[in-house]
Amino acid sequence: MLLGIALLISVGLLIFVVAPLLAPEAAVGATLPVDVTPQVDLKRRRLVLYENLQDLDFEYKAGKLSADDYQALRRDYTAEAAQLMAASQELEITRSEDALIEREVAARRARRKAEPVPDYTCPKCGFENPLPVKFCGECGAKISPRERKA
Repeated sequence: MLLGIALLISVGLLIFVVAPLLAPEAAVGATLPVDVTPQVDLKRRRLVLYENLQDLDFEYKAGKLSADDYQALRRDYTAEAAQLMAASQELEITRSEDALIEREVAARRARRKAEPVPDYTCPKCGFENPLPVKFCGECGAKISPRERKA
């Protein structure tokens, strides 16, 4: 009886440990955050660098680092932080340029919708031709575009 309970607990524990290893990768990837953007990634990396700088200062003040090592590491961390800040600013400029382009595209689309569309219906046979054509695709007659009347 005792052996049966021990075997049952062992099998349950084995299933508990091995089940995540055998799970499909889609189920494992579902727990990762979805909103990882380049801007968020740069911010996260900058925050990690700031924490590293704080830890470096603490360890230097505690006497665990020599002055030369401290200066070299601080210079490296500061340079990397400057690169990340420059990349963030560049991404922000690109984002503002994209917004400007999107506004211009929206304005042009609005103007295009407001402009009247010429009618390319053949006066001879009544065939509706695609835009723009000079001659009817059905009978070959010359077409002069007329403004549609709403």
